[in-house]
Amino acid sequence: MSAPAARIGRVPVLADLIRTDSRRSALARDVLLTLAGTAFITVAGYIAIPLWFTPVPISLATFAVLLTGAALGPLRGGASAGLYLALGIIGVPLFANGSAGWAFASFGYILGYVAAALLVGILARRRSDRNVWTTLGLATLGSLTIYAFGVPWLAAFLGVDLFAALTLGVVPFLIGDAVKIVAMAALLPATWRVVDRARR
Repeated sequence: MSAPAARIGRVPVLADLIRTDSRRSALARDVLLTLAGTAFITVAGYIAIPLWFTPVPISLATFAVLLTGAALGPLRGGASAGLYLALGIIGVPLFANGSAGWAFASFGYILGYVAAALLVGILARRRSDRNVWTTLGLATLGSLTIYAFGVPWLAAFLGVDLFAALTLGVVPFLIGDAVKIVAMAALLPATWRVVDRARR
C-alpha cells in the first residue's frame, strides 16, 4: 500500500499490497494495474461459447470483472471495466468473439460490468473478500448487478417481455454463475490467508 493510502487508514485491497514510495510511482502502478485489468477482462471475454437458443454467449468475462473489481478496488477496477467498455464502443474488437460497438443483444451486460466492478471493489474495501461467506455475498451481488443492466437491455433490444428476457439471459447461466461465485469464494480468502501468513 502506498504511503498516502496508509495515512488515511484506507482498507487495502490485494492490489494495494504492491507498495510504492512516491505519488508518481503510485500513479504508474495504478495505470498499469488498470490496463492489466482491462486486458484480463478482454482475454476472459474471448473465452466464450455461443448458445443456439439465446444471443447471449457463455463467457468468462463476468468472472474476470468481479475478480478485477475485488483485487483492484473500486476506482481501478471500475476504470478497467470502463476502459473495456469505451474501447469496445469506439470499435476496438474487445468483446466476446471479437465483436465491438453497442448494437447487439448482450451489450447491456457489458454496461453492467462497470457498475459491478465498482460495487465489488467497494465491498472489498470493506473486507468482504476476506472470508468465504462474505465473498459469496460480494460475488453474488456483483453478478446480480450485471443482470440488472443486461436483462432490460436484452428485453428492449429483442422486443420481448421480462419473462422471455430472463429465460434467455439469466436461466441458462445460473449454473455457470454459481461455479464462478464459488471459485471466487475459494480464491480470494485463500489469497488473503497467504498474504497474512507472509506478513507474520
